[in-house]
Amino acid sequence: MRTLFPSDSCKEPLLSAINPQSWLQVERGKLTKLAPQSPSSIESLIKVPEPPILPLYKPVDYVKVLAQIHEDLESCLPTERSNLYLLQYQVFKGLREAKLMRRSLRSAWLKSSTVYEKLVFGAWLKYEKQGEEIISDLLSSCGKCAKEFGAIDIPSEFPVHETPNFPDMLNDTLVSRIVSFQIGDEKITCDRRMIAGLSAPFHAMLHGCFTESFTEDIDLSENNISPSGMRAISDYSKTGSLSEVPPSLLLEILVFANRFCCESLKDACDKKLASLVSSRQDAVELMEFALEQNSPVLAASCLQVFLHELPDSLDDKQVVELLSGLDRQKRSIMVGPASFSLYSLLTEVAMDSDPSSDRAVLFLKQLVDCAATSRQKMVAFHQFGCVRLFRKEYDQAEKLFEAALSEGHVYSVVGLARLRHIKGHKDWCYEKITSVVSSHTPLGWMYQERSLYCDGDERWEELERATELDPTLTYPYMYRAASLMRKQDVQSALAEINRVLGFKLALECLELRFCFYLALEDYQSALCDVQAILTLCPDYRMFDGRVAASQLRILVREHVENWTTADCWLQLYDRWSLVDDIGSLSVIYQMLESDAAKGVLYFRQSLLLLRLNCPEAAMRSLQLARQHASSEPERLVYEGWILYDTGHCEEGLQKAEESINLQRSFEAFFLKAYALADSSQDPSCSSTVVSLLEEALKCPSDRLRKGQALNNLGSVYVDCGKLDAAADCYINALKIRHTRAHQGLARVHFLRNDKNAAYAEMTKLIEKARNNASAYEKRSEYCERELTKADLEMVTRLDPLRVYPYRYRAAVLMDNHKEKEAIAELSRAIAFKADLHLLHLRAAFHEHIGDVMGALRDCRAALSVDPNHQEMLELHSRVNTQEP
Repeated sequence: MRTLFPSDSCKEPLLSAINPQSWLQVERGKLTKLAPQSPSSIESLIKVPEPPILPLYKPVDYVKVLAQIHEDLESCLPTERSNLYLLQYQVFKGLREAKLMRRSLRSAWLKSSTVYEKLVFGAWLKYEKQGEEIISDLLSSCGKCAKEFGAIDIPSEFPVHETPNFPDMLNDTLVSRIVSFQIGDEKITCDRRMIAGLSAPFHAMLHGCFTESFTEDIDLSENNISPSGMRAISDYSKTGSLSEVPPSLLLEILVFANRFCCESLKDACDKKLASLVSSRQDAVELMEFALEQNSPVLAASCLQVFLHELPDSLDDKQVVELLSGLDRQKRSIMVGPASFSLYSLLTEVAMDSDPSSDRAVLFLKQLVDCAATSRQKMVAFHQFGCVRLFRKEYDQAEKLFEAALSEGHVYSVVGLARLRHIKGHKDWCYEKITSVVSSHTPLGWMYQERSLYCDGDERWEELERATELDPTLTYPYMYRAASLMRKQDVQSALAEINRVLGFKLALECLELRFCFYLALEDYQSALCDVQAILTLCPDYRMFDGRVAASQLRILVREHVENWTTADCWLQLYDRWSLVDDIGSLSVIYQMLESDAAKGVLYFRQSLLLLRLNCPEAAMRSLQLARQHASSEPERLVYEGWILYDTGHCEEGLQKAEESINLQRSFEAFFLKAYALADSSQDPSCSSTVVSLLEEALKCPSDRLRKGQALNNLGSVYVDCGKLDAAADCYINALKIRHTRAHQGLARVHFLRNDKNAAYAEMTKLIEKARNNASAYEKRSEYCERELTKADLEMVTRLDPLRVYPYRYRAAVLMDNHKEKEAIAELSRAIAFKADLHLLHLRAAFHEHIGDVMGALRDCRAALSVDPNHQEMLELHSRVNTQEP
């Protein structure tokens, strides 16, 4: 066994080397010590910052808001739908529901009623899909087009302006059919009737009662039109085309058309110029002109270029100045009725880059000016207040938070309280939050905020209540853990921070635990956490952003004995078997520094990240696996997984088959079996899946992956009713320490009517697995009601985001005719998790007790989460007919 903590007395304890008060300077990749270190360093090292004020729309009752949006969508005009979907997006963003956010944006795009909305929401979806360009390329390689959000042909989206028919005011015999316009020394001869048909002013001039109506020569020298421009206008009056006119002349003609109200000519110039915008520089040069000349087609085309290049285009000062300096009229020319949507997008892009930037301020000013409805104002005022606070512009921030609060955004009280606290009004803060708690349904963030304005045991109690109401809040765990650490109650401190890390892989919590381990001089564990952090976020910075995590890792590594490649594989095998996902991530990160096959390691990394519910990081690792593949068959497998994980199952299968055709491999057969089992509804495909997994097991692979294949094969056998074959698979998987196979074997025991054996099998998994909430949940199915209740209570303690325990407890209460308690149990979870099944069950409970409005509200909110859920649609239809 290797020593975890090398006893090298020559090395100074790392705690004294990395205390943030002793050094925080990074020069040329090296950490430079700045000053001597005081021995009492733990206090500053484990300081927990106040919880951030989130610049998000956070209604007190999000279910009510979602239900109202759904109701409005059922009855609104088509022109109102995109704005409602944008509001739905804001609600889901406040709930941190990334998939639902994107679906709302897609709905806004699909339901766009104007070219402007199509432009904005298409650009927004493209921005959200940054880094996913590879998926389009892979789909193209499979013969499938995926360029959904490409450039729009803007001119074709605008109606054609018809030339009006003007009645002749004079007898044709009294005037010549020819008219000549004198411009400088040149005369341009035109058809009087054709020129008169361009606009009402020309018609009045040439066919009216003016002097020009009876003359053949008219001087236009003072009207800023060149001879070549007038010739082009004459040609247009006859042909209706500007096809051969150069861009510089088009600008001149457009100004002339505006002056003489030649709408069809102006429209033709507008569209012709719009079709010529091909670069950002073109757009910059033409946008101001378009706004001055009221040319909506050209302005929209310029805007499309800026939006298509987000976020890079916002690094261009000219672009920012153009987009942020518009009044209401110019915004209307550029983006029609979609101003709020546009500046919501621009604000989000600016804040993603730097929430305290000048750009964010400029776009938020526009957003506030565009906000028309109360909810739009809530979003705009609150976001702007947060940015002003980040910039320490306290007086302006206070006014904005007050404005948001007055519109009904209760969460903005957090901003007001922080500002008053900065000014020393702690008692006012406590009383203000107390008034919120007493006048609304209490939420976790309210108690978390109030805890900041009290001390000692009272603060602890407030944070316990916050966790009870919303266990997803990380600050309470961090505060309690740090407090226990300061009291030198090490085990309790680690247990507290591990509570949250057991179900939520929050970087700030990993950072705090890293600091704990440093204080304990447990450098191996500290290294594990910093490597997990860097896996999730390679550019992460610690200590309020002052130090790169990668630099801290270098320091910690000096205090930990190096592992050989063989050591690393043994460590990975041990941690994988213990279902220690964070430990496994750390080992893989370390292995990636060696000369090992990086494609395989990045692929393993992606599997772990998916298991830890980190889909973005998992996709990044999968793309790195593809990039580092050692052969074409291996690359095809990773491409298949990329496609499968993004919902393109058929194309994923195609990649697997291409890989198998080149080289039979475990991963190619495994991918094909996995994708086929997931995509096919045909029961007969089970035999194909079995044969594919059997082929996979014949190919070379390590025990980690073979254990997974055996486990999957066992599941297929169970579904086919072949319990003996399934048991053999699970037992063989357990022999190579695939710990999760205990769950499959337990299922076999249960199907053989041996609940006791099933319970015992799950108990083995619970004893072995580091992350075992799912094991407790599964074991609850194999015991009597009291033990079931105990297991499910344990599940909720270990992972409060798992919804089955709440549903089970609510159903038991309902069976016992405790309707209010049953609804309260569901409401407890719904308060912090927008889950379809919880909302569905609560809607059914409301219907059962005759609360039609409550049932209807939950149905509508649930359909906001999944608009196509059949049972939910049926319940909604039934309840809707009962509405008074």
